[in-house]
Amino acid sequence: MAILFFYLGTNFTSVSAKDYSAKATNQEIENRFDQDVERFSNLDTGQLTTLDAPLTMELCTDAAKYVNPEAKELLDIGCGAGNYTLKMLSKIPNLNCTLNDLSLPMLEKAKERVTAETQGTVTTIQLDMRLLELEAQQYDIILAAATLHHLRGDEEWKQLFQKLYHALKPGGSFWISDLITHDAPHLNALFQQKYGSYLESLGGPEYREKVFDYIAYEDTPRSIGYQLGLMEEVGFKHVEVLHKNLCFAAFGGVK
Repeated sequence: MAILFFYLGTNFTSVSAKDYSAKATNQEIENRFDQDVERFSNLDTGQLTTLDAPLTMELCTDAAKYVNPEAKELLDIGCGAGNYTLKMLSKIPNLNCTLNDLSLPMLEKAKERVTAETQGTVTTIQLDMRLLELEAQQYDIILAAATLHHLRGDEEWKQLFQKLYHALKPGGSFWISDLITHDAPHLNALFQQKYGSYLESLGGPEYREKVFDYIAYEDTPRSIGYQLGLMEEVGFKHVEVLHKNLCFAAFGGVK
């Protein structure tokens, strides 16, 4: 599961601008996660900068279980080291699992861990999520943890949401755990201050600035309202917010 961030300051209000040339490339993102597999294999040590990470994982997988208790097919996009799929398997055993990630070492770790926990098939796809070619009505559950904010322009967001909706079976569900932005600039400033204080409690002012600099370079997330609106636009019947704490949230929808 890739743990990524966004800039909470006032400059972030220009997220819809067309020029993303100053942002990190896919190769840079891939290289960074290639070097950090072991840390992200441990939810406790790998997710410290993500608020409520254990809770949002529980909520997303619980929601999937309640909506699709007879599920057989799972797709985990941006799967990282496989934490979300493993949690899902603890609630619905022996799923057939399709794992997607940009980082090959991360994907290999996920396959190793997931294969040990399911009697179902485990398929891996090393590919940018935007380039996935998915069969229609193939999956009961799709999970996306801390990965969608790599999407840049509106068209990329819409195309991926359409693709994932198309790949779900009728009644299937799509659950997102991610960092978010806010449509009101003043709320971005508020949450920058509060999140910055949290980061300082982990490693002091230098750590806070390191994280803020890093997230400004790599990420372009969107608000809950934007994403739920997009889900409704592409056809989801029910959309719901499961949890929100400052700039992190869990939410999703049912086809």
